[in-house]
Amino acid sequence: MNLDAARLSLEGLSVGDAFGEQLLHMGPEGRAIALTHRTEPHGRVWKWTDDTAMALSIVETLAAGGVIDPASLAQRFAHRYKLDPMRGYGGGAHQVLAWLDEGMPYDVAANRLFNGQGSCGNGGGMRAAPIGAYFAGELATTARQAALSAAPTHAHPDGVAGAVAVAVAAAAVFGGERDPRAVLEAAHTHAPEGPTRDGVRRAMTMLRADHQTVAAELGNGSRVLASDTVPFALWCAVTHLDDFAEACWTCVEVGGDIDTTCAMVGGIVVGAVGLDGIPAAWRAAREPLPGV
Repeated sequence: MNLDAARLSLEGLSVGDAFGEQLLHMGPEGRAIALTHRTEPHGRVWKWTDDTAMALSIVETLAAGGVIDPASLAQRFAHRYKLDPMRGYGGGAHQVLAWLDEGMPYDVAANRLFNGQGSCGNGGGMRAAPIGAYFAGELATTARQAALSAAPTHAHPDGVAGAVAVAVAAAAVFGGERDPRAVLEAAHTHAPEGPTRDGVRRAMTMLRADHQTVAAELGNGSRVLASDTVPFALWCAVTHLDDFAEACWTCVEVGGDIDTTCAMVGGIVVGAVGLDGIPAAWRAAREPLPGV
C-alpha cells in the first residue's frame, strides 16, 4: 500500500481533468486551433471538476483507513459536494449526493437512481485510478476495493465495472507493467461482465488502429456511460504510456466527455511517466489541490 503513489495518481488525474475541462469549454473553433498548434489555454487558472473532487475523497479515505469503507467514503463525497456543488456533477450525482447529505444510507441512495436500476455512468471510473496506484500490482485487491469505491453512487454492475477496469489498469501500470495488451487484459479479467468489459476486450484488438477509428467503435464519453467512456480511455492510456501530454491531446481530438477521459488517462499514465512527465506549465496552471 502506497499513499505517495495514490497522491501521484491524483496529481495526474487532476491535471488531466483540468486540462480537458478547459478545452471542452473553448468551443469548436477555439479547440480546433488549439489542436492544430498544440497550444493549451493561457492566462487563467484551470479549474478541476467533480472528477477530481471525488478522487480527493477517495485518497482521503485511503489515507485515513488504508482501505475503502463505502459508508465513510459516501460521507466524504457528500461533505465535499455540499461545500462546492458547482463542480460539474451530473444530474444523477446531484441527486444521490443530496440524499447522502440528508443521511440516507449509501446503499439505499445508490439503488434509488434510475428507477431502481442504479447508475451505469462513468463517475465510478473517473475517480478510481488512485486506488490502483495505492494497491499497485495487487490486481485482485484493487478490483475489490474499486468495487467498494463505486458503491456509494453506482449500484448498477456496469457502473462498478468502470471503476474496476480503470483502477486495475492503474494498478498494473503503477506495478511496472508497460505492455499495452497486458494492461488491458488485466482490466478485462477483473471487470464484472457487461458492456464495459466487452468494450475493453474490443480495445485489445485495436491497439494498432488510429484514435478516431477507436473512438468511433468504443465511444468517447458522449453518452456519459462507463461503457462509452472507459474502453477508449484505457486504450488511449496504454497506447501513450510514455507521453502524458499526447495522451490528453488524443482525448481532446476525439471529443466527447473530454475532462473525464483526460482524468482517467492522466491518473493511469502518470504511473509510467512520473511527476516530471506531466508538463510543468500544466501543473502550474491547474487550480491548487487541497491537502490530503
